[in-house]
Amino acid sequence: MDNALQKTRSEQKNEFRRFFRHSGVMGTLFTCLKYTLLVFTALIIILPILVVFFGAFKTGAEFNSTGAFELPQRWALDNFITVWQKGNMGLAFWNTFVMIVLASAGSIMTGTMASYVLHRFDFRGKELIRHLFLWIVLIPGTTAQVARFQIINALHLYNTMATPIILAMGTDIMAIYIYLQFLESISKSLDESAILDGAGYFRVYFQIIMPLLKPATVTVLIIKSIGLYNDFYTPFLYMPKKSLTVISTVLYKFKGPFGSQWELICAGIVIALVPTLIIFIVLQKQIYNGMVSGSVKQ
Repeated sequence: MDNALQKTRSEQKNEFRRFFRHSGVMGTLFTCLKYTLLVFTALIIILPILVVFFGAFKTGAEFNSTGAFELPQRWALDNFITVWQKGNMGLAFWNTFVMIVLASAGSIMTGTMASYVLHRFDFRGKELIRHLFLWIVLIPGTTAQVARFQIINALHLYNTMATPIILAMGTDIMAIYIYLQFLESISKSLDESAILDGAGYFRVYFQIIMPLLKPATVTVLIIKSIGLYNDFYTPFLYMPKKSLTVISTVLYKFKGPFGSQWELICAGIVIALVPTLIIFIVLQKQIYNGMVSGSVKQ
């Protein structure tokens, strides 16, 4: 009796599964769930941007008296003009550009050189160095801030543009591991053939390894540029001089001890978003291709 009952239930389950499979109900449910999650994620990303965008066009009194999603009464550019002039946004953009270019170039050079040596050469302590890189990543960066600040101050690099550039070049362990992973797909026979033809190690590095690492370099460049553009802590701590202000610290000028000018901060955020949006729209194909090919082992 029990066996017959279990058999009947099993047949009912199989019929139920076949019904859903052949009727397309499961596919429809999966599609609905997928698009629901995508819409929900898009709303989480877009809604804060809309709040900032609407707030950028409001006056101080209007910002404090109206709702976050209420449209401004007047679409004026007064806040943008004030932020650009009082915040010295032109200088901030220039300093940010110089910092990103120099730090990214230095990080790419040190990352490719270190990964090339660790992957292509055999020497005593090689595995220890690779493990040390991994252990350093696991250590919170805040634990070394006091010692780092003392070293920077002792080298007379405080309040100079060199500080964030050096820190970005010397602490990019992620770039080294991205290059190490990508080097696995580059045959060592290319190096050996070039060396047999009389090429030195530096020529092999610059003329063979570097061009082949271009997809990984795009990935590193994207990650490094975004990190430097959004970094507030390092410029705020090591570059307090007004002439060294960058995009991430310029908005702090409109936050005072007795209140914040949120309408101006919103306008500054919109201005800071414009270059990133333009770069993404123009170079989105290269960004997607670089992220995929640079992060996946071929």
